[in-house]
Amino acid sequence: MANYRRHYVPGGTYFFTLVTAHRIPWLAREDGRHILGDALRDVRAARPFQMDAIVVLPDHLHCIWTLPDGDSDFPGRWKSIKQRCTRRLRATGWSSRTAVWQRHYWEHLIRDEEDFRNHLDYIHYNPVKHGLVASPRDWRRVRSIDMLTPGSIRVIGVARRLRSMCPSEMSRKCG
Repeated sequence: MANYRRHYVPGGTYFFTLVTAHRIPWLAREDGRHILGDALRDVRAARPFQMDAIVVLPDHLHCIWTLPDGDSDFPGRWKSIKQRCTRRLRATGWSSRTAVWQRHYWEHLIRDEEDFRNHLDYIHYNPVKHGLVASPRDWRRVRSIDMLTPGSIRVIGVARRLRSMCPSEMSRKCG
């Protein structure tokens, strides 16, 4: 068994990648996205964190979170989110599989503003990288904070942070 090492920094900003089990594209389904959105909102209400950015693709998602000062427990939050999604999908009869998500996920501690920008760009361009669209604008739709949809890239609470670090030519990319 692999020995995963995680960096725990209270109040840290992290980039995450989570993948569905067997790459089954349940996030392409509207009910799957609603279940994910509900799980994220429920866990955020119980254990706050700032969702700086997110992109949801058919079989995986990428996001950037900033945790509250003094708090470094992102694994507990992801455990709760994954459990809620699994229970809800099973309750709807959609998934009888033992796993809905891959067991592990990728986490990266954001080191500085340049690292943040690079990961934000990665989130914006991921649908293009996977051949789903020709341009990030083709994937991005503005949606309410209450619903995750495929093709939505949400940048929440980042505008203030990015004003100081986005050169004028990047402002269109940074949203």
